[in-house]
Amino acid sequence: MKRGLGILGGLLAVALMVSPAMALTVNVTNDGNALAQEILGSGITISNVVYAGASVASGTFTGGVGSGIGMEAGIILTSGDASYAPGPNSQDAVTGTNYLSGDSDLDSLIPGYSTYDATVLEFDFESAGGDLFFNYVFASDEYNEYTNSSYNDVFGFFVDGVNIALIPGTSTPVSINNVNGGNPYGSNSSYPEYYNNNDLNDGGAYYDLEYDGFTDIFMAQVLGLSAGTHHIKLAIADAGDMQLDSAVFIQAGSFSDEPTNPSIPEPSTVLLFSAGIVGAFFRRKNS
Repeated sequence: MKRGLGILGGLLAVALMVSPAMALTVNVTNDGNALAQEILGSGITISNVVYAGASVASGTFTGGVGSGIGMEAGIILTSGDASYAPGPNSQDAVTGTNYLSGDSDLDSLIPGYSTYDATVLEFDFESAGGDLFFNYVFASDEYNEYTNSSYNDVFGFFVDGVNIALIPGTSTPVSINNVNGGNPYGSNSSYPEYYNNNDLNDGGAYYDLEYDGFTDIFMAQVLGLSAGTHHIKLAIADAGDMQLDSAVFIQAGSFSDEPTNPSIPEPSTVLLFSAGIVGAFFRRKNS
């Protein structure tokens, strides 16, 4: 018994020592130009930036590697309140309701359902190399209970009107129903190799993030763009109702004409594992 407490105490001490470096920090802002500049990388010039959405629905973030999403810094766009994103995951139903309208392009991705509380960052861009790449992670509190249901928040990255937020090697949009580990009621999973379960009540691991689940890092890309100006629309919204937040994280400096490597440091994985053991013993999630 004493030996077990000693081990747990040591792990807790490790977790406490590394927690400041691990913590996800979000600086809430709806300054569209600041958000666009945060993700801008090499070979791309932008203009005519427009932000539409609630003042609390977006921001910049740091500490993403330690939190588990694998990208150290960037921007966050949500269907609710960006300040809710930092962990640990303390509730199953985090919701920021902004009472705003949805978005017609997002409506087209989920036929039969209306969208609400849309957050949209859009701008014109030119690519020196003729290509476009950027890295992102999608997260949601609709995981895992509403996986394979009609309640699926929606997001999209529309380049000249075409959504490029797709599962690698497919034409299938990234979404809760398309990338998941199933739900607690026994439904089948879809592309589970790209999914991270952050809900301990559903057998998930511990990540320092509020959302119940999130994807691996995906790379959005368009190859062979014609010369001249193109338009991109980065958008996310609630679908079906205004409940439960979803978010998309976009890596700083990765909006580029060449791919950007997230460069995940190996030591953070070990430290996160240690903190996860402590969390398994000491955390209890509020339902």
